Amino acid sequence: MPDAVDIRGLTVERGGRTVIDGLDLTIPTGVVTGLVGPSGCGKTTLIRAVAGVQVVRSGVVTVLGEPAGSATTRRRVGYVTQAGSIYPDLTTAQNLRYFAAVHRLAPDQVDEVLRAVDLTEVRDREVRHLSGGQRTRVSLAAALVAEPDLYLLDEPTVGLDPVLRRDLWQMFAELAGRGATLLVSTHVMDEADHCDRVLLMRQGRVIADDTPTGLREATGTDDIEAAFLALVGGAR
Repeated sequence: MPDAVDIRGLTVERGGRTVIDGLDLTIPTGVVTGLVGPSGCGKTTLIRAVAGVQVVRSGVVTVLGEPAGSATTRRRVGYVTQAGSIYPDLTTAQNLRYFAAVHRLAPDQVDEVLRAVDLTEVRDREVRHLSGGQRTRVSLAAALVAEPDLYLLDEPTVGLDPVLRRDLWQMFAELAGRGATLLVSTHVMDEADHCDRVLLMRQGRVIADDTPTGLREATGTDDIEAAFLALVGGAR
């Protein structure tokens, strides 16, 4: 199958400095790819470029066979930002019904998605009255209800308890098993073990691209954090 994302020569400048410099990268279809690295390494900028909402200095980003951000691509991509993209004055269920209507989908999918992200108990509560973790889940649910081909999830598990984090990663694997492609960013390196493929990122560069097992074997380490430290050689 063709790659879901193909990036060639991507260079992005923000605040007068180069954040990503000449990046070449492909993201295969139908797998969970983890974008892993410390805060500020360029993960969000890269995801924004794939979503087509980031101004780039140069390079080409192709998503599902189309230029990133094109009208056709937007309908097939679910993008969950760290800040969330939901309406605080609507209830949880109203938000999901709205996004279902935007994508011309049947509203009966809302109940299924609410159960999947454990939000049934707050379905009739306005989002502004939810906890941070609950709002994160509503944003994720808004993407799930549209059943996109590509999910771009920027730190989706921040602020969630360990049980819910586990359940969400299981859901991500199930989505990939049904043919969806997921690019999931995280600064929690042990979450890399939930991914089929891991991109380790540092200072705007992808310093490793492998399976979790492959990364540990290549570096002779026992976990992904140790593998990352081995790859950067202790550099600060």
